[in-house]
Amino acid sequence: MAGFYSVNAQFLLPDTIQTKMGPLLIQPVQHASLVLTVNGITIYADPSGADNFQGVKPPTFIIITDIHGDHFDIKTIDAVKTENTILVVPQVVADKLPDADKAHLVIIKNGDKIMQSGIAIGAIPMYNLPESPTAMHTKGRGNGYVLGIGGKNIYISGDTQGIAEMRSLKDIDVAFVCMNLPYTMDIKEAADAVLAFKPKIVYPYHYRGQGGFSDVNAFKALVNTGNKKIEVRLRNWYPNK
Repeated sequence: MAGFYSVNAQFLLPDTIQTKMGPLLIQPVQHASLVLTVNGITIYADPSGADNFQGVKPPTFIIITDIHGDHFDIKTIDAVKTENTILVVPQVVADKLPDADKAHLVIIKNGDKIMQSGIAIGAIPMYNLPESPTAMHTKGRGNGYVLGIGGKNIYISGDTQGIAEMRSLKDIDVAFVCMNLPYTMDIKEAADAVLAFKPKIVYPYHYRGQGGFSDVNAFKALVNTGNKKIEVRLRNWYPNK
């Protein structure tokens, strides 16, 4: 449990995978929020709801995928960051941050690759299909991310459909894939995309939409019917529901 000091039961049993940097702790938080910890480095992805992070080790850096409130929550960012926390964000998020954050800001766009605290961060597209200037998620605005951590590749989809850029991913060890209508995609499209890029482990996340919760058990069945080698991890992303 190194890296987690929370009394919140949600944080008592993080998943662990081994990397060349040491054990990587993977902790679902809620909806689109998760925490990754390795070798004293703590990464928050799309943190939302400050109470969800009470007692959790403060972030070394925070990655934000997009401007929507379930991904970009400025009140939570202000509550959880320290004076040394780095914010890794797309330009559209940077434009909405206060001047006080500018000194600790790294702006990254689709196709960029950077290093942060010894971790490789690649930004890839996330968008709706068909492409449209009026889509809820337009190509080039937000970022999905691939994190290179001690020889393991971690994919965080953000809000997207089963786009070509996702389907063509290679050597992904752990993937967090969204599936909520009408904002992203349904479970069939998500499963088809996962079967295309073949991550070793996939977490369905971000699966609450206008019609309630997507059927993640059906998603798991679709994936494992197509490829039994992909481990589908179902976790509680909505602990207060």
